Amino acid sequence: MNTQNRSWTSILSLLLLAIITITTLLGFVPAAVALEYNKEILTSADFSGRDLRDSSFTKANLRYSNFSNSNLTGVSFFAANLESANLQEANLTNTTLDSARLIKTNLTNAILEGAFAANAKFDGAIIDGADFTDVLLRRDEQNKLCKVAKGTNPTTGRQTRDTLYCS
Repeated sequence: MNTQNRSWTSILSLLLLAIITITTLLGFVPAAVALEYNKEILTSADFSGRDLRDSSFTKANLRYSNFSNSNLTGVSFFAANLESANLQEANLTNTTLDSARLIKTNLTNAILEGAFAANAKFDGAIIDGADFTDVLLRRDEQNKLCKVAKGTNPTTGRQTRDTLYCS
């Protein structure tokens, strides 16, 4: 590489670094990149406050993991183990939770609108203020959730019992 090409490469590298630094300082966040964590063992992993839109955690072991305040729109948790995970105030809109284990999972103030949760297990889940609008659930799981449902979601303003169609 000749001297002139090296100079241009250095200048372009510095310019790119400056653009990244300025956009970061101004608070511009690049669009989320969908990631795949399929079949990964991620116990106690910290995903809090992350934008994980359209990512996949199919059959992943996520026991005790923290997804609080994360954007999980369109994420696949198919057959994932979310036992004792923290999903407090997470956006789970249109997620796939089919066959997932949400045993003792904290779903306080989470938004699950439009999620597919057939065959999901919610034993001992904390659902205070969770929004289950248009979530596909098995009748026995719905009845189980209705026994502990309370609160109003602070973002959507919907009552948990109403979104679960509890009588």
